[in-house]
Amino acid sequence: MKYTNPVIPGFYPDPSVCFANGKYYLAASTFQYFPGVALFESDDLVNWEQFGYALTRPEQVMLKNINSSGGVFAPTIRYNGGRFYMVTTNDTTHENFYVYTDDIYGEWSDPITVDQGGIDPSLYFEDGRVYFMSNGSDDEGKGGVVQCEIDIATGKKLTASKCIWQGSGGRYLESPHLYKIGEWYYLMAAEGGTEYGHMITLSRSKSVWGPFENCPSNPILTNRNKAPYIIQGIGHGDLVFDKSGNLFILSLGFRQIHMWMPYHNLGREVFLTPARLTDDGWIAAGLDGTTDESYEIAGDFAQKPIKEYTFASTDPGIDWCYLRTPDMADYTLTKEKYTLRGSSLTLDDVDSPTFIALRQRGFCFELCCDVGVTDGEGGITIYMDENEHYEIAVRKAADSYEAILRLNIGGIKHIQTAIPLEGSKARLCIEGDNLFYKFAVVSGDGSERRELGVGSTKYITSEVSGGFTGAMIGLYAVNGEAEFEGFALKYME
Repeated sequence: MKYTNPVIPGFYPDPSVCFANGKYYLAASTFQYFPGVALFESDDLVNWEQFGYALTRPEQVMLKNINSSGGVFAPTIRYNGGRFYMVTTNDTTHENFYVYTDDIYGEWSDPITVDQGGIDPSLYFEDGRVYFMSNGSDDEGKGGVVQCEIDIATGKKLTASKCIWQGSGGRYLESPHLYKIGEWYYLMAAEGGTEYGHMITLSRSKSVWGPFENCPSNPILTNRNKAPYIIQGIGHGDLVFDKSGNLFILSLGFRQIHMWMPYHNLGREVFLTPARLTDDGWIAAGLDGTTDESYEIAGDFAQKPIKEYTFASTDPGIDWCYLRTPDMADYTLTKEKYTLRGSSLTLDDVDSPTFIALRQRGFCFELCCDVGVTDGEGGITIYMDENEHYEIAVRKAADSYEAILRLNIGGIKHIQTAIPLEGSKARLCIEGDNLFYKFAVVSGDGSERRELGVGSTKYITSEVSGGFTGAMIGLYAVNGEAEFEGFALKYME
C-alpha cells in the first residue's frame, strides 16, 4: 500500500516508538503544554491514534510560568518486562526523569529523577541491566553522548557517567538511542540542529560501552540538501521493526509553507521512512538517504484522513491541551458547548490564561464557531507563543459588543478591525491555507459574511518566533465568561 508523509501531522515533535502486545506505541514532546508527552498507538505504523498523555498530574511535571518552548523536551518510550517506561527532560528545571506504568491506558507513576545532565534521555535494557544515556557532559567533563548504568527501581546511578560517542562532527549532538541487532550495538543520534541542517547519524560497537565507530555513510538520513522541497528538518529518529521484520525510522520533520518560502507553521511533525540493514552491517534509510512524501510498503490497509473536529468528535482530555498549569475549575466542557471563565491573564502572558487548544494539523482548513460573552473577551486564536498569535473575538465595549481581529507579531499588538455587533454573540470563522489566515464574521444562516482581515502564516512560524512548537488553534476567554457552540474544524488536504 502507499502512504503519505507525515504520518502524524501537526506539532508532535521528537517521536519515540516501541512495540508491545501486538501494537506500536509512540510518545511526542509537549514543551509548555499540559498534559505532558502525547501518546499514540498504531497497528501498522501509518495510522496513529492519540489515546492519552503520560504526564497528566501537575505534580508529575513543573510547568508554572515556564518559558515558551521550555518544559517537557524529547521523550523516549520503551517496554521491558511487562512495563512501559517514558524518560524525558524538563529543560526548565534541568532534570532528567522517567515515569512508568503497567497499563499504558491508565495513570503513570510519579517521576524518578536520574542524576545525569543533558537532554534527550533514553533507556536501554539488556540482561537485567538498565543503561541511561543523554547528550551532555560525563563525570570527567567530556561532552557527547553520555551513559551510565542505573537502578531502574530508584534511578540511582550504579556507574559513573561516561562519554561513549561524540558524533560525526555535526553541531548539537542529541537524541541518542541504543539498539542491539545481531552482534552489533547501534547508536543512532541527531546532529545539525533541529532546523534545515538536521540529520540522523549512526555508529556501532560490539560493546555497550564502545568504542563506537562512525557509519561511513553518515548522515544516514537527512533532507538538508533536498531542495527545492517542502519536507525539511528530518532528524531525531527512532528505529523500529514492523511485524514482518522490516525496519523503519520514525523521525521528526517539518513542511515549509511553500517551496520557495523557508517558513514552517505546523511545527515539527512525525514522518515514517523505510530503512534496511546493508550487506556490510550498517543501516540505510529511504531510497537515497532522504525522506520522501510517499512510499509503497507491504500491507493492505488504507491511510486514514485527518478527522473533522467538533466538540462531539473530540475528547477534551486527549485531543485538546492547555497552557502550563490550568485551573480546571475555569473549564466546563461538554459535547455541545465549551464554557470558559477567563481571568485577567491574556495570551500575551507567560502564564496560564484560560485557553484550550488543538494543534493545527494541515495547511488548508475551515473553522467556524459561535462565540458569546457577557463581559470581557472570548474568541479563537491562531497561537504560536505569547508574542506571535492572531485572534478573532467577541468583546464587551462600553454598553455594546463588537467583533475584533487582533494581530500580534513580536512587540507589535494591533487591533486590525473592530465592527459593532447587534448582540453579544457572533459566528466567528477562520479559513487557512499555506500563506494566509482569513478571518470573518458570518451570519447564522451563512447568508452574510463580513471579512475582518488577513494574517500571514509566515509570522506564526518557528523562523519568526523561535522555539520548538507549532501553531495551535485555541479557544480563550479574558475577564469574563465565554461560551463556544457549534465548533467545526475541517481540513481540506
